Formats: sequence, C-alpha cells, structure tokens
Amino acid sequence: MKDVVGVVGWQDGQISQADAGLESAWTSIRAGMRRDVGARMFDQWLKPVRLGDYCAESQTLDLLVASDFSANFVSGQFGDRLRMAWRSAGAGVREVRLRRAPDATGPRLLEIVHAEPATPAEDAAPVAIASNFLPRHGFADFIVGDTNRLASSAAQAMAGEATPRFSPLFIHGGTGQGKTHLLHAIARAFSAHSPAAPVLYMSAERFMMEFVNAMRANETMAFKGRLRAARLLLIDDIQFIAGKGSTQEEFLHTINDLIDSGARIVVTADRPPQMLESIDPRILSRLAGGLVADIQPAGLDLRLAILESKRAVAGDPPVPDAVIDFLARAIRSNVRELEGAFNKLVAYGQLTGRSIDLDFAQGMLADAVRANARRITVDEIQKACAAHFKIDPSEMRSKRRARAVARPRQVAMYLAKKMTPRSLPEIGRIFGGRDHSTVIHAVRTIEALRESNPDMDADVRALQRLLEG
Repeated sequence: MKDVVGVVGWQDGQISQADAGLESAWTSIRAGMRRDVGARMFDQWLKPVRLGDYCAESQTLDLLVASDFSANFVSGQFGDRLRMAWRSAGAGVREVRLRRAPDATGPRLLEIVHAEPATPAEDAAPVAIASNFLPRHGFADFIVGDTNRLASSAAQAMAGEATPRFSPLFIHGGTGQGKTHLLHAIARAFSAHSPAAPVLYMSAERFMMEFVNAMRANETMAFKGRLRAARLLLIDDIQFIAGKGSTQEEFLHTINDLIDSGARIVVTADRPPQMLESIDPRILSRLAGGLVADIQPAGLDLRLAILESKRAVAGDPPVPDAVIDFLARAIRSNVRELEGAFNKLVAYGQLTGRSIDLDFAQGMLADAVRANARRITVDEIQKACAAHFKIDPSEMRSKRRARAVARPRQVAMYLAKKMTPRSLPEIGRIFGGRDHSTVIHAVRTIEALRESNPDMDADVRALQRLLEG
C-alpha cells in the first residue's frame, strides 16, 4: 500500500506514524499558523491538531481533532488557510480534511483507496483500508420526525441482527438532510453485532474512480473481489454514475451478486429511482425492488428537536429559547446548515466570552438568514388565512366588516406586515385599497389579542408554521 502513508491501522484500531516528510512540513506549518493567528487562538484550536491519514493518489491529508465540534470550527475558521499552507509546503498535499480523532475501541468502516496491483493469491481477499465510523453519526444521534421516520426505521432494520425483509434499501433526499448520517449509523450498528463481517462504504464517485483505475492497472478481478466480499455495501450519491456505461455495468453485476449472496445493500441519492436520468433501467429496477424511503426537508418541530439535542451537549454559554426558536424558523434549507449555524454561535460565544442572545444571533447569522429566506407573498398569506378561518379568499379584499370576515382579514394584514417586506401602504392597497392606518390598526389589534387570547395566539402560530413550510 505504498500510495497511502500515515494511515489508520487495518482493523486493530491503532494509528501508525505519519510519513517523516509530512511531519516536517506540519512542524513548519504550525509555526507559521501560530504567527498568523496569534498564540491564544493557536493554542486553543490548532495546537491539538495532529496528522491522520494521507492518500497520495488524491493528495488528501486528514487532520485530527478531539471532537466533531472542533472539527467543524477549525474547518470553518482555518480550513482555507491550512489548505494553502499545505499546498505551499511542497509535501504533496492538495486537500485537507478536518476529522474527529478515531476511537481506538470503536468499529471500523472499510473504504477503498488506491492499492498496488494484487498478486493472484491475493485476488480473493478483501483488500481495503480501515477508516473510522463517524462517532456522531449513530442512530442515537439521529433525531427522528415525521419527515424522516420511514428512512430511520428502514435503516435500523437494515442494520439489525435479523436478516432484513428487503434489500437493497434506497434512501433519497436533498443535500444535508441526513442520508450520509444514516449510512454511517447502519455501518456502526451492523459492525457492533457482526464485527467480522466486511463492511464497504464508498461514494458513487469513488466507485467510478476505483473501477477505472482497476481497468487501467489490469486488476479488475481484485476490484471485483473486494466488492463482492462485502456483507454490507453502502453507496452514497448514486446519481453520479449517470451516463457512465461501463461503470454502471459493473455496478449492476456487483449488486446482483451481493443480493444473490444475501448481502445487505444501502444506496442513497438526491432523488427517487424513477427520477434518476441516464442510469441503466436494470439498475433502477434493482434499486426500486427493495425499499425506497425518502427524507423530506425537516419541518419546524424537527428543527426545534435537533437544536434542543445540540443545546443539551453544547455547554456554556447557554443558548436561550428565543435563539433556538429564531434558528429553527430562519434556517430551513437543510439540517447541516442548521447545525452549522448553531455551532457558529456557540463557538463565537466561547471564544469571546460573550453571552448569546437574540440580537447577537440575528447579527451573526444575517447572511445565512438571507440565504434561507423564502419570499412569502401577501397572496399566499391571504389564501392561507382564508382557508384556516374558512372564508372565501375574495373576502380579504371586500368591504364587509362582519367580525367573521374582518378578524381573519386583520390576521392576514398582521402576517403580511411581519412576514413580507411590503410597506404599510402596499399592504393596504392589496387588501382592497385600504389606507395604511387600517393596516396599523389591524397589526395592533392582533398583537393585543395574541397576548390576551390563547386561541388567537395558537391560530397565528399555526399560520406562521404553515407559511414557513
């Protein structure tokens, strides 16, 4: 395995020494980083970083830290600077990845990296390098809600001791919704009860690259042997093999052989099988023949639950309820961005000693909030309020003043003021040509009613959740 230096040990949980050239470069880079960022910042965040795996083929080096929180922070604050320093050091490193240091007693995840051509006697052996399961990606850390319940339950069944009733499991959903988390959770749980069973994890892109390299090196038999030895195969982002004819053919043979042998297969993608373009129909048929489970964007309740779970282990400074509510409502694009926003607030609070309050959170996350903002229209608000209060949408613009019509109209004006950038005169014109003073009166009326009438407050909250998606 001369293409890999400083790698994690095969299956024994031990870490070998990194290549001397990398050690020398790292010593120089550390000295430069200390000068650039200052002793205090360096000692707190960069001094504990140590060398991990290095793959010469991709020229990627892993830098290990003590926790997932530290990995996220160091990557966000110093990742570009570290990458540039390593590229300038002449040590053969083009990319760096910040990762939590391996748990020496934990299970391992097998991930193929480029190997030297195997001898014929080795062809049948699963030649792979051990790579860590991500400790934070377990089932206990996966917060379940209505939008991901099926995928979570199916993943646990796939990882269980009993033979699952379905295979393959196909999980689809948007970026950052938890697909990769479930893959690692499956691998960890499966290895806990079957530690001797080979587990193989790779992205579809890695599968494609490894297959092409195997063909060029005339070692396709060794490549096939590695794949078919797996008792659990996990492939991430299968959409990336679209249009790759020979790769698809090999993938089809692999999953057919593994299914016939009783192995378990889990595949993820960003869309359901029937919507994957330029992929062999035979592959799609195989993937759809097991269980297809989707992960929808997290709703407000799930986002709140995710933040509560992070707050429970974040430590000081405390994050108040108002900030949790703000984050859950403002960061809606995906779970990964939501967790990143929370980590940013806590890290900044820890570094500066500042308490975290709503004004601080809104200022720190202004760019993220703008990026996540969905432009809610007054027309959407009118329709939602009319449906909620069971009146005709035309009543939002009518002149009728009966309470059954006027109160829903006032709620809609209130929400239009709170949830859209429209000015008071603009809102008044949309509501049947009313004066801006009418809108002001409506906003004040609903604000007062929310404080004195729990039913009104519940109605407004329900409408806000509906409109925020």
